[in-house]
This record gives sequence, C-alpha cells and structure tokens, in this order.
Amino acid sequence: MQLKKTVLLIVLMALGALGQAQNNTPYWQQHVDYTMKVDMDVKNYQYEGTQKLVYTNNSPEELSRVYYHLYFNAFQPGSEMDIRLQNIEDPDGRMMEEGKSRIAALKPDEIGFLHVSSLLQEGQKVAFNEEGTVLVVELAKPIPSGGKTTFEMTFNGQVPLQIRRSGRNNEEGVALSMSQWYPKLAEYDFEGWHADPYIAREFHGVWGDFDVELTIDKGYVVGGTGYLQNAQEIGHGYEAPGTKVKKVKGKTLTWHFKAPMVHDFMWAADPKYVHDTLQVENGPLLHFLYKNDPEIRDNWKKLQPKTAEAMKFYSDNIGKYPYEQYSVIHGGDGGMEYAMSTLITGGRKFGSLVGVMTHEMAHSWFQHVLATNESKHEWMDEGFTTFISTLCMNKIMEQNKENPFENTYNGYRRLALSGKEQPQTTHADRYDNNFAYGVSAYSKGAVFLAQLGYIIGQDKLMETLHKYYDDFKFEHPTPNDFKRTAEKVSGMELDWYLTDWTQTTNTIDYGVKDVINEGSKTKITLERIGLMPMPLDILVVYSDGTRETFYAPLRMMRGEKENPYGDIQRTTLPDWPWAYPTFDFSVDKPIEDITAIMIDPSQLMADVDPQNNLWQANN
Repeated sequence: MQLKKTVLLIVLMALGALGQAQNNTPYWQQHVDYTMKVDMDVKNYQYEGTQKLVYTNNSPEELSRVYYHLYFNAFQPGSEMDIRLQNIEDPDGRMMEEGKSRIAALKPDEIGFLHVSSLLQEGQKVAFNEEGTVLVVELAKPIPSGGKTTFEMTFNGQVPLQIRRSGRNNEEGVALSMSQWYPKLAEYDFEGWHADPYIAREFHGVWGDFDVELTIDKGYVVGGTGYLQNAQEIGHGYEAPGTKVKKVKGKTLTWHFKAPMVHDFMWAADPKYVHDTLQVENGPLLHFLYKNDPEIRDNWKKLQPKTAEAMKFYSDNIGKYPYEQYSVIHGGDGGMEYAMSTLITGGRKFGSLVGVMTHEMAHSWFQHVLATNESKHEWMDEGFTTFISTLCMNKIMEQNKENPFENTYNGYRRLALSGKEQPQTTHADRYDNNFAYGVSAYSKGAVFLAQLGYIIGQDKLMETLHKYYDDFKFEHPTPNDFKRTAEKVSGMELDWYLTDWTQTTNTIDYGVKDVINEGSKTKITLERIGLMPMPLDILVVYSDGTRETFYAPLRMMRGEKENPYGDIQRTTLPDWPWAYPTFDFSVDKPIEDITAIMIDPSQLMADVDPQNNLWQANN
C-alpha cells in the first residue's frame, strides 16, 4: 500500500510539473508597497530621497535578482534616448531644436539623473550596478515563491530641462513636472522581467500602495497622484471648508500623499498654481491645478464641467472610476496619463484643451486600472483610449458626427498603404519610425475596437468593454484576455481577428466583382482581394427606393451578429469560407431594378480600397 501511495505521489508531482511547464498556472501578479521621503531643492532642481519598498513575490519562481527603472538618466547626452533620437528618420519635434537633439545639447546643470547611493535587503547590503536607465540588483538572499522582502534605499536626482514628459520649466513656465522621477521596481510576470531601457516610449509597473512625503519650498503648490493626508497643514484649497489651516514654521512644507493600488506616482509643483475643485455627482472629487495666467484662466474654468461630463461618460460606458479623486494638472509637454491624474499643457484653444483632457482621462481606465504592458501592447492602451475618447468627445462636445472614427480609419489606411507598417506585436521601441508607431498604436488600435463592433455588433462591443473591465481591473490583461472576453460575450470565435489584425500587416480589401442579369434574378459576385478575412454586410438599393441587406458570415467565426439595420430587411447568406476568393449570391429582382450595391454601408470595415466596394447602375 505504501508503495502505491509513493508511485501515485510521484505521478501527481510529474503532472503538476508538466502543467507548470505548459504555463497552466493560475494568474498571479507581483505587489509593491512604497514608502518614500523626498526633499526637493527648487533652486538647483536636485532632490534627495529615501525609499522603503516591501516586495511580495507572488510568482511561482524564486527570484535572485531584481531591476529598478532610473528614468531620469535618459536625459543625458549619449543616452540611449539621445542616440535613438539622432538615428530615427522622423524624430519627435518636441525633442529637437534646429534639427538637432535637445538632449545632446544639455549642460551638466540641465541634464537629468537618478542615482542610488545605498541599497539594503533586510538590512544587508546588496550588489547593484547602474546600466543607463536600469539598475541591476543581485539579491543578498533569494525571494522564495510567496515570500516578501524589504528594500531600503537612499537616492538622489536632478530634474532635467523639460524635454519629454518629465522636467522643469516647460515652455509654458510650469516649474516641476515630476513623472517617472523615483527608482521604480520593474515588472516581473509570466513572461519574466520587463526591465526595458527608457527610449521615450511607454511604461509598465507593479501594482501597489504608495506613501510619499514631499518636502518643498513653502511657496509651491503641489498636485498629483494620491490623497493628501495633511491638508490642514497645507492649505492652498486642499483643506476642508471652514477648516483653519495650521501655520508651519520654516521655509518648507511637507506634503504627505497616500495612493492605494496604483502602479505609478506623479506630482507637479509651481508657485503660481491656482487650485480649483469640482465634485462629480456619484463620482470623484476633481482637482484642477493651472498657472494663474489670464490668457488661459477662462478655458480652464470652462474645462471643469466638461471634465465631470467625461468622468460620467467613462464610468457609464466602461465601469465606475474606482478612486475618490482625479487631478488635471497644467504641465508636461503635451498630455500624459498617470495614476489618478494627468499632466497637460494648458495654452490651447478650448476644444483642444477638452480633447487632450478627455484622452488622458480615458487612460485612467485603459492603463491605470486595466494595466496592459504598454511596451508590448501599446495599441491596447492608446488604441482603446482613442476609441472611447472619440465617442466621449462626440457626446460632450456635441459634435454629432455620423461616423466619429472617419479620420481614424483614414489614418490607418495611410499607414497600410505606405509600405512602412509593422505588425502591432512590434515592441514600442522597435518601430522604424514614429509615424508607423503612432498610427499603429492610436489609429489602428482604435479601429480594432470600432471594427470589432462591426463584426459582433455594437451592443456586444459595449458589453464586452464592461465585462473586460469587470474581469480584469487592477490586473495586467493581455490581448488574448480581451479576445476571450469578446468571444464569451458574442458567442463567436475571434482568434482569426486578433491574429490577422495585430500579428500581421494583412489588409482587408473586398470588392463587387460582377453583377449579371439572370432573367428575373441578378447574380452578384463579390471578391476577396486582401489576405485578411471579414464577414460582409451588403446593401442593395432598388430603383423604386426600397432597400435590402444581405449578410455573408465568415465561416471561421462560427456565429452571426444580429441585424444592425433593424428597419431594413436582411437575408443571411451561407457562410463564406476564407480560402474561396469569390462569393456568389442572387437577388430576386432583375438587374434593371437595381440602382446600387454597396459592401459595408456602415464604413466600419477598414477596407483599404473602398472604391471597389460600390457598384452603381449605368444612368
């Protein structure tokens, strides 16, 4: 009996090892808790800090090494960011001056740096090496699966001149835009470590809680991620109405923030910030910090109710915003999303100001609650945000566009026909040029969703977004997670769609090849010219003004969408197998009774040559 038990135990262990080798382990993610104290010198823009980091290893592996990001080291002549800037064919104009890299021209007191001076693990020194924007740490003691360890660090940094996202004294005079400013532990997940060098693209972070004390000149007003813990000492509009602000002696104030369950922490500061607040009904408290400049003040006042409208739109259409505040802060070099906040430049026309706010706020769902790996799946972050923010702008700015995605589709077509497109699986840093990256991430990423609505139906698309949010908030979802959610909601098989659209540069191109009279009927022949398959909606308009639609499902979908044109009769045709280059069907009217035949009247299928989608009778 004992022998049988032993054999059974060995078999079970082997099966368990096999399951683990096949990556069938349950989902897990790491966790970090940061406690930081930072002193900022506003005269030389240097700062010193301490960091206590409690790291929980929820992975099934033992870890003997960790990595930190040191982003500010990118803003130095000769850095990887600088060299990349000098060698890409279409460099970011914000980072160039007179055709040359602005980073290359930085003087010693203008560069950025972030250095670790000491690092302990459980009180014991560890070996570490700074390699550009990454700190490599060899642990004194491995962290077992399910274990925790505590790192204690001292660090110092210098804020660079505003070049990209972070920095001091931007073009609009904001003193400090402090994003990616602290030693940030790199993400470790089922794929391994993601300790990418910073070359001006995207970010990835570990979920956790932040406790930050920032000491700065008393004249500065601060805003950013987290809930202010000592408003009664700070004032500046943070204190509760009727609360008397305590006077703090000395030339500095310490601002104490806590941010639960975020994967980043940003702050900004300026001595001339105005601070307004607006409470969203059944939602968060909105904070607005902007320069006290009469040229922008009116637009920032008008921005505030629009921000509340956007917050409600996203909460209704994706899921409830999970935090109790959100801050819109004047700073940076354009617009960039951060946890519970955004930095945006403020000297814009009102429509542009609302547009950038709307886009960056949408990232609070698609990136700061649904935290995809932006470096590998940037189209999920930027594309999904572009999709939902386009719908939001159409609503809150009363644009009333019949197809608000028209420009987005046109942008994708320019890329697809340019010869410069790379698959969306390309790492964000590996695109040949910024044009291809930008269109792939923003436009093609947004078309992924808009076109999915064409495939499964608009109601199923919005249901998919809700379920995706509910199922994966505060996690790191992958493209396959979203695809599987859409499959569960729609009942269709969608692997073909994710594969062709994101992993290849295959294009969609269908056409009306032939229309032939067959007595009292008309034979219509459609052709597939591009490699990417799609189901087809076909509209037939008759000479008496009546209309009829025909629906050719794609066989590999194994399902059908509901009629999107409820007031028009629809005939569902047999499935079109992808390998067949042509597809025939008949209309029960002679050709002389037909005025026009159109593939995809919704214009939501990203056909790269819409001209051959329309057949018209000769007049």
